[in-house]
Amino acid sequence: MASRTAPVLDTRALNRATLARQLLLSRAEMSARDAVAHLLGLQAQNVKPPYYQLHARLAGFRPAELAGLMESREVVRMVTMRSTIHTHTADDALTLRPLVQAARDREVNQFRKGLVGVDLDRLALDARAFVEAEPRTMGEIREELLKEWPDADPQSLSVAARCLLPLVQVTPRGVWGRSGQVRLTTVENWLRRPAGKTRSVGQPQGVREARGTGTREAQAAGEARGVDDVVLRYLGAFGPASVKDMQTWAGLTRLKESFERLRPRLLTFRDENGVELFDLPDAPRPDAGTTAPPRFLPEFDNLLLSHADRSRVIAPELKGRTWTGNQAHRVLLLDGFLGGLWTADAGVLTVELFGPASRALKEEIVAEGETLLADMADSPAGTSTRTGAGTRTGASTVAVRFGSIRG
Repeated sequence: MASRTAPVLDTRALNRATLARQLLLSRAEMSARDAVAHLLGLQAQNVKPPYYQLHARLAGFRPAELAGLMESREVVRMVTMRSTIHTHTADDALTLRPLVQAARDREVNQFRKGLVGVDLDRLALDARAFVEAEPRTMGEIREELLKEWPDADPQSLSVAARCLLPLVQVTPRGVWGRSGQVRLTTVENWLRRPAGKTRSVGQPQGVREARGTGTREAQAAGEARGVDDVVLRYLGAFGPASVKDMQTWAGLTRLKESFERLRPRLLTFRDENGVELFDLPDAPRPDAGTTAPPRFLPEFDNLLLSHADRSRVIAPELKGRTWTGNQAHRVLLLDGFLGGLWTADAGVLTVELFGPASRALKEEIVAEGETLLADMADSPAGTSTRTGAGTRTGASTVAVRFGSIRG
């Protein structure tokens, strides 16, 4: 629990601070690459969400800008936080993936019954050689491993390869306006650069650590600095936040010691439930009355997934409304909070509101929706896209309507 002398940040204050870090109070004049780095990656379970995430946050963004970064290998798609696919800058792909290795090792352990008799070190070496010869599908990887271990469970072999190796999805997968089967190689092979040294949180002492250089003490100190740097960056993108918040974002445990090391450099607050929150001293914490314009966010936006307590964005009575079964919906922010859902099909954007809205607010929603549809019209990858805030190219007739999207 936080000290009772720490200032209290109510829900609206937390909301506005988080929106400011997430570039959602006003669109930032920032490149797509810099935004991906600032946000510590974009949730990318599906192909299009990263593009919609950047449109909601950046002035003048067009899909071809991120597509170009994908094709030039300045950003990549890979499994990192919460064992889900993210779009990361090349630098972050090389440093953040090692951070979550312990979580991936635990995931492999859940499939050990299907891996009886399988030498995991050899599996990792064999799978690495196979995917670095040329990018492979997961089915091809599985079939190759079954040649060596025919009695193993095929799914367990796939999980082991995916977790033990830092695999990236190669282009054209992930490129706007193009399609492609998921093919995988290692991040080091794709980028032609070695992975960083950020420590896998919770990683046991042993083989992986012994392969490093220098003394164990120096290595541990360097690894701690790497984790601390990620904590500071998380607060810059998602703060103010608790230890549990960051652990939710990363899908990790055992981060408290890093927060404690950093405590002298951080400010502390309490939320309305008394939970201790940490923050960077110079990070923006706007007034709770700051205007928050409507924003259309895709399914799986990290704004909604990166805190243990999501009430800073989702009111308690709306908990669970962003899903139907196992299907996540695209969401609409109104006044900074979850206010509805949306779909877009054949030039028509349909909005389902969770509550009444004034005529003026509906006009704002329509204007934002029309901008979204016009700006996100398919454009060839690699073309010049930044035409300045508020300028559109290739706009076509678009329509925004209000109704139910769930039948």
